[in-house]
Amino acid sequence: MKQNNTDVFDSAIKSVSDIASALGVTIKRGLDKKTAAARIEIFGSNTLTLKEFSGWHIFFRQFKSAFVYLLLSALAITLALGQWIDSLMILLFLAINTCLGFYQEYSSEKTAKLLKKYALPRACILRDGLVEQITADRLVPGDVVVLKTGDKVPADLRLIEQEDLVIDETVLTGESAPVFKKTDLLPTKPSSPTEADNIVFSGTDVRKGEARGIVIATGGNTVFGKIAALTAESRKVSDFEKGISRFSKFVLKLIGITLLVVLIAHLLISRDGVNFFDLIVFSVALTVSVIPEALPLVTTFSLARGARHLAKKKVIVKRLSAIEDLGAIEVLCSDKTGTLTENKLAVANIYSETREKTIWFANLASAFESQEKTEPFDAALDHGLSAEQKKKLEGVIKLFEEPFDPQTRKNAVVIQDSGKIFLIIRGAPEAVLSSCVLPDHNTKRTIDEWISQEGKYGHRTLGIGYKELSSQSKNNDVYREEMNKKDFYFSGIISFLDPIKKSSLHTVMRAKSLGVRIMIITGDRPEVAGAVAHEIKLIDSSDKVLTGEQWRNADPKKQHEYLEQYSVFARVSPEEKCAIIETLREKYMTGFLGEGINDAPSLKAAGVSIVVDSASDIAREASDIILLKKNLGVIIDGIQEGRQVFANTTKYIKSTLASNFGNFFAVATASLMIDFLPMLPIQILLVNLLSDTPMISISTDTVDARELKSPKKYQVKDIVIIAMILGLISTIFDFIFFGLYYRLSPAVLQTNWFIGSILTELVLLFSIRTRSPFWKSTLPSHPIIVLSLATFAVTILLPFSDFGKTIFHFTPPTMQQLSLILSLVALYFVISETIKLLYYKNMNHGNGKTNAI
Repeated sequence: MKQNNTDVFDSAIKSVSDIASALGVTIKRGLDKKTAAARIEIFGSNTLTLKEFSGWHIFFRQFKSAFVYLLLSALAITLALGQWIDSLMILLFLAINTCLGFYQEYSSEKTAKLLKKYALPRACILRDGLVEQITADRLVPGDVVVLKTGDKVPADLRLIEQEDLVIDETVLTGESAPVFKKTDLLPTKPSSPTEADNIVFSGTDVRKGEARGIVIATGGNTVFGKIAALTAESRKVSDFEKGISRFSKFVLKLIGITLLVVLIAHLLISRDGVNFFDLIVFSVALTVSVIPEALPLVTTFSLARGARHLAKKKVIVKRLSAIEDLGAIEVLCSDKTGTLTENKLAVANIYSETREKTIWFANLASAFESQEKTEPFDAALDHGLSAEQKKKLEGVIKLFEEPFDPQTRKNAVVIQDSGKIFLIIRGAPEAVLSSCVLPDHNTKRTIDEWISQEGKYGHRTLGIGYKELSSQSKNNDVYREEMNKKDFYFSGIISFLDPIKKSSLHTVMRAKSLGVRIMIITGDRPEVAGAVAHEIKLIDSSDKVLTGEQWRNADPKKQHEYLEQYSVFARVSPEEKCAIIETLREKYMTGFLGEGINDAPSLKAAGVSIVVDSASDIAREASDIILLKKNLGVIIDGIQEGRQVFANTTKYIKSTLASNFGNFFAVATASLMIDFLPMLPIQILLVNLLSDTPMISISTDTVDARELKSPKKYQVKDIVIIAMILGLISTIFDFIFFGLYYRLSPAVLQTNWFIGSILTELVLLFSIRTRSPFWKSTLPSHPIIVLSLATFAVTILLPFSDFGKTIFHFTPPTMQQLSLILSLVALYFVISETIKLLYYKNMNHGNGKTNAI
């Protein structure tokens, strides 16, 4: 048994029975589980062979950075000069950074791979005569697949049967026009997907209708899989990644300019003490010392750690950087259904002269033939039937069905009941009423008043209309023609109670406390949306609701004003919803929680795209985050997690930038003032290694509650200001160390400056990790405390050891010198802490609040 492109197109000119026979499958029963299990071993998983990275790939990837290239350059120079000890230390430094990077990245890759299993697309199939749902990667040739509106086609399928099937093949052909499919045998073999009318292709979207088909190709053997250009996933660049990129560019420019000035100055100032090659090694080491090379480690580990925490709360992160984007959310948009309300409906009231008939027709317009009612309206209506009516349903035949259309806001069915044929429409009351003939205007006004009153109670409503058709008109084209006529009889309106979740009020209050504005964007009536929003204290009046029509008819300036004035938008179409999200994104970091196929454009427009686990495949694909639990509260948990990741990442950036740049400028400047190097290259590398040890664990740090109270964004300017201020303090103290010891001897200066540099970096970390006075902040995490103490001990003891003296050319400091160093470090901490508090106090007074750092 083979599967390839030729077979795919050959299937178009073969009968379904011939294909089924060749694939060893019974159309009405599907494959048996034993055969399916055997075929997965033969054909492999139904996935495209995406670029997966082995451990070796990740290991060698650690060498692909400017930082490593600098170290390798220094290594080559020291080897050429025969400085074996320096070469060995650079190798050791490379090994430590490479191993740490490999460990963190490999762990993160494993985490991401594990989480992606939860985000796999699903397929509804027929096996052993039963319909079941599996992950699409388990599909094999011969499987019978059931498709419905909103599905993503999981493999190449030869259609067996279809009902008004419309496919979007844009991803395959580039053509946005909908493609109508059929099951008929083609007279000639198609040469391209556009000609294969009886085949649906993997990766395309079901825009409308239902169908069944036999899998004829899976994975890389599908038409989609064979087109390499289309298998590459377009990567979404997050706001977080953009912020980090801007920061990295700034750092590199600053380093490059400063280093160039120092090199030129050295060349202009001729001295006998430092030769050119030593100067080059010194410059490379100095550059390495200022690059925040652990930033990728810190961010990757923080994001992976955040993803694991969220997974425990039933939140699956598809894109790791989306976690920090969560922390930046300022506006969170959602439909109220199922997130703020239970979406467990019960019939509340009925407006009708014949209540039983209205309930009956409403059920006939549902999936009454299914044993399990997944649609909340269908389940509520089924409970409203009497035992006699439920038995009567067994004799009803469904002849035609038009699924719910968000544009017309209604669905339609044609059924045969007791020999009579009825066309029934069901949907938004105004949509149904517009197709019905009413006795007079007073009737319409009475109905509108009844609907409005039910809406004020928060009740959702459905309108039902019907008409009897001639028994001669058993034709889908005739049914569609009849659907568009406005001669239906009005049967009635049914209202439904959708209880508000007990957690909704608390969720809204939590969001407000975090500075997150929740907006409801729904297709429901304004009265219903307003009643729900008012009950959970989202708005102060249930009338404060804007309709999609009002939004659409406003000019751009007025639309921006509406976004500031209103938090509830009702009777919104998918296009209007997307436009609202796009307009919000112009000013705010926006998160959007969607579910249906028509939410896909809005999900792509949002900064953070969130869907529930039951969402359509198309919506799931467009998402960054999947909620296994349909609750807005878990998104608020995610926002907190994102802000913790942000806070810890910026702690590292500010701390390393302030201390490294302070030391960088001081050592670079001092090298111009003396005829020896103020610190040897090997000592500079050791400073970098030891000071980064506790900083790498910053991702595990605790975060003050005040750090979580407002959305966060990376603003390079604001981060740099505080880092430069504290860096200036660091530079001043570096010069104090220089001034105290440069006259004694090169070894004394180098050793004491080495000790002072590391200890000042350690204490700065404990200051800058919080905006509050350090004694009022939350305790640091255990890894930070332990690693800081270990680094402190190594820094003090190393100059006294034979290893430190021989390898690093240290000289033991006297007790007087050591006491002076410790005193200066304590003074540095006090001054840095004072400057930090004054800066944030002034900043808060000037801005009211800040969301940058």
